[in-house]
Amino acid sequence: MENIRIIFTLVLSILIILAILLQGKGAGLGSAWGGSGETFQTRRGIEVWVLRLTAVSVGIFLLLSFLNLIV
Repeated sequence: MENIRIIFTLVLSILIILAILLQGKGAGLGSAWGGSGETFQTRRGIEVWVLRLTAVSVGIFLLLSFLNLIV
């Protein structure tokens, strides 16, 4: 059971790293692959889902880390 928690924590941490790297600094996914990011735009489409995925993943990671600490 402990090995499953450790593996899940590892996979979740890699997912968080990838989700954070996909988020461009203030410009969104458009500028990550060469698009122009000169103007400020609100997050739309997949950018919203990446942001939500990141937030949920970090929350689950925090709870799982506390569980690993207690158990």
